[in-house]
Amino acid sequence: MHIHEHYMRRCFELALGGAGHVAPNPLVGSVLVCGGRVIGEGAHQMYGGPHAEVNAIKNCSQPELLSQSTLYVNLEPCSHHGKTPPCANLIAQKQIKRVVVGSSDSNPLVSGRGIQFLREAGVEVITGVLEAEARELNRRFYTWHEKRRPYIILKWAQTADGFIDHRRTPDQPRAIISSPDSHRLLHAWRAEEAAILIGTHTALFDDPHLTVRLAAGHHPVRLVIDRHNRLPHALRVFDGAAPTIIFSYIDEQHPYSDTVLLEPGNNELGQIVQVLFERSLQSVLVEGGAALLQSFLDAGLWDEIRIFTSPQQFGTGVEAPRITLLPHSASHSGPDKLTIYRNL
Repeated sequence: MHIHEHYMRRCFELALGGAGHVAPNPLVGSVLVCGGRVIGEGAHQMYGGPHAEVNAIKNCSQPELLSQSTLYVNLEPCSHHGKTPPCANLIAQKQIKRVVVGSSDSNPLVSGRGIQFLREAGVEVITGVLEAEARELNRRFYTWHEKRRPYIILKWAQTADGFIDHRRTPDQPRAIISSPDSHRLLHAWRAEEAAILIGTHTALFDDPHLTVRLAAGHHPVRLVIDRHNRLPHALRVFDGAAPTIIFSYIDEQHPYSDTVLLEPGNNELGQIVQVLFERSLQSVLVEGGAALLQSFLDAGLWDEIRIFTSPQQFGTGVEAPRITLLPHSASHSGPDKLTIYRNL
């Protein structure tokens, strides 16, 4: 089994190369092994492009050995026609003798059918190799299919004494709390997620871009709550730099954006996440403000919290949301402490 785990970990490494490029498809890597040697590797690199198994077979250095080979893949091979033909069919056609799978696919179009097809075609299939790690890799994909909502990440930066900003007016500059290292990391996170959400207060007081500028990758879809149409059209979220959705009570168009009407008083957060589900936005990074973050916490509607804690102290200001859970992990980003919580 340790040999299977070795090659499965390589699948994980390959799969991560598609982060920010393959959604709403999952992250998948694949390795072909024959006689203890890797003869082909591949990953799903772009949404709509060939799947990992196809690329591994295409990149095989010795195609004549395929029938004697084991194919490793971190997610069950697909068995349906989507934007590309079924991978399970190709594996059977190439007479690959064994397939080792990390985790099954909870997409109803697959959901065990790929494994069943391969076994019925005479392929030996081994499942559940590093399954927990495989599900962790594709936690956004699994959350979307199994909970029918996006994977929700709450993020904020706070001082050592628990404040996220000074108390100020919109014309006063926002407090810079996190370090340049943390800013760069945040932009890398933005490139990994499908959408980014802020409330009216943050849009009005901070005028953020909500784009990826300090890292490589695509801009997330910008989501802004503006219930009463308070936001000036000169704000950066209306600059057309990235797709933007405004959630509002008022049916009025904003520049370069799409307005989605909210039904007042009827579980607004539920309405928002339902829209994201319907639009196949599998993850959302909630960046504030404090009231919006607290509303997700109060509803228990979150999967992960990421907090940068700076050594600065303000003494007074806007208090950060309070967390009483034990952290999942803790590390450092420059001088800042990065604490991550998981809603398991």
